[in-house]
Amino acid sequence: MMKKFLDEDFLLDNDTAKELFFHAGKMPIIDYHCHLNPEEIALDRRYDNISQVWLGADHYKWRAMRGCGIDEKLITGDADDYDKFCAWTSVVPYLIGNPLFHWTYLELKRYFDIDKEICPQNAKYIWDAANEKISSPDFSARGLIKKSNVEVICTTDDPFDSLEYHSALVKDDSFATRVLPAFRTDNLINIHKDTFIPYMSKIKDAMGKAPSDIKELKEMLLKRIEFFDSLGCRFADQSVDTVPYSPCDENAVDLIFRKKLNGEKLTAYEIDCYRTHMMLFLGEEYAKKNWVMQLHMSVMRNNNSLMFSKIGADTGFDSINDPDVAQPLSRLLDALAVKELLPKTVLYALNPKDNYVLCSMLGNFQAKGEISKMQFGSAWWFNDHKDGMELQLKTLANMGVLSKFIGMLTDSRSFLSYTRHEYFRRILCNVMGTWVENGEYPYNRELLIKMAEDISYRNIKKYME
Repeated sequence: MMKKFLDEDFLLDNDTAKELFFHAGKMPIIDYHCHLNPEEIALDRRYDNISQVWLGADHYKWRAMRGCGIDEKLITGDADDYDKFCAWTSVVPYLIGNPLFHWTYLELKRYFDIDKEICPQNAKYIWDAANEKISSPDFSARGLIKKSNVEVICTTDDPFDSLEYHSALVKDDSFATRVLPAFRTDNLINIHKDTFIPYMSKIKDAMGKAPSDIKELKEMLLKRIEFFDSLGCRFADQSVDTVPYSPCDENAVDLIFRKKLNGEKLTAYEIDCYRTHMMLFLGEEYAKKNWVMQLHMSVMRNNNSLMFSKIGADTGFDSINDPDVAQPLSRLLDALAVKELLPKTVLYALNPKDNYVLCSMLGNFQAKGEISKMQFGSAWWFNDHKDGMELQLKTLANMGVLSKFIGMLTDSRSFLSYTRHEYFRRILCNVMGTWVENGEYPYNRELLIKMAEDISYRNIKKYME
């Protein structure tokens, strides 16, 4: 018998899965890594139409639109919002097998109460019905967060961002959700990028002067770590195309830093020395603050230089990198562990070939008295789909302790993306339920419910303490 599309048992293939999701689906959300704009939360942004909230800054959808031959004007250009919306509705029917298909329908259903086929024929109806919903008083950035049952949001912030909106939110008693900054160090670590020298101006704006040597840079970073910590920061984050490990002393790194400031070209070895030194320095400071260090690995950004020059970064022209990870990652983590300054760490694999590499690495550095200090991060970016999530969950179960996993995050710039937590929880419950129904795990109702709820909510809540 054919199942109904996106019904209450969507992705739940057996009775145990359905029972587990009945409980896990109700748990609050802790979104410990996202790219939401704290200004939009602080000012409680409202939207003029569904195109703004549905398509704005969503490069997942932009990539799909390009794949269907949609003109860039209708994607990131200056076309009318309704025309952009219609272009997207013309693409959705062709996304069979793509998670965007499910996410888009879930977003429409959960936030707009619209249960209609998304296609050009229904575009006008959906546009009008959705925009009527948007005009209601509770449809705003904060309203969407509240509707999604979000308890904590960790945004992604540069070390030298002002954090003015985080400061305002801390003082705002009218909003129950905690919005915390996260310490994202890409601009600081990527000394090999063209953006590094201009980045010194940002540091000058924040600190009153640009650093002239490596010691001064570190002193400034320590002050910023204290500032972030005062506003509740618990997570640091670093995205790396390749994991560096070329250790050298501070004097050598100082020469490299000064060389870069003087406009001289650095060797590959010098680049790795600087990156390694700074990542180790920061890792030690995170450990002292009991922060979580997140390492997002194997991304290759801005592949299309023509489009990068036209519309900039984070617009849908990134892909999976294929570097060697195991050796340098092992040495990097070990260098922190021997000093007993390895922080709680989450390892994310963009290249699924590294799933078993990263998952096996966790067991090398777990700590006595700490529950799964080392975490295998949720299926990330190009793996953020049914197959990718199942693979991540089963890899962790095969090689680690799935029941102590800290669960899902949105990694998104959209306030509608909290449906991805529902998507993940359904997949999680189905994986667990299938093991039970296949006789691979006993039906211990209380323990199964507890594990599903823990992975969905309690584990990350405890991990942040």
